[in-house]
Amino acid sequence: MRRSSLLAVVALVGSALAGGASTEAADFAIDPVHSMVVFKVNHLGVSNVYGRFNDISGGFSFDPASPTSASFDVTVKAESFDTHAEKRDQHVKGPDFLDAKQFPVIHLKSKSVKKTGEKSYQVMADLELRGVTKPVTVDVEQIGTGTDPRGTSRAGFEAKFVINRMDYGVSFMPDGLGKEVTLIVSIEGTQK
Repeated sequence: MRRSSLLAVVALVGSALAGGASTEAADFAIDPVHSMVVFKVNHLGVSNVYGRFNDISGGFSFDPASPTSASFDVTVKAESFDTHAEKRDQHVKGPDFLDAKQFPVIHLKSKSVKKTGEKSYQVMADLELRGVTKPVTVDVEQIGTGTDPRGTSRAGFEAKFVINRMDYGVSFMPDGLGKEVTLIVSIEGTQK
């Protein structure tokens, strides 16, 4: 199991397990093979560039009887930044952007959860990026729950939110790249 720490979306959870709804909180570890953080940023006002982070870990806890007691903790390794363009990826990992050597992780940790619909939540969280921590509001959707072929209970969530990169000291190319970065955190967890 991976240790809980961040990006996680932004981490988000649901644990109404197959075969019936649980009446207790369940703890899940993020499955890194079935989880991803995707981003979008505007380039020169002409197009949007998409990419992802390939190394995500953390966990979440959820009680369907008390969804506001949920907690999410997601960690993303900055070095796992990937746009399928090696030269650009190395530049973004460097000091002009993520400075992955000095700030190796991006961390998202929930502070409170509000139920907004049957399978939707608004999560207030802290996002740490480049050593700067700021509060963010994250819209989360519970995708589903189930049991895999090995009998392990799984739950999945997807979060979407927008940050201003300037707030985190990512100010390189202020006229060439959009200030707003859209993040989608899609996580699948296995019950501990």
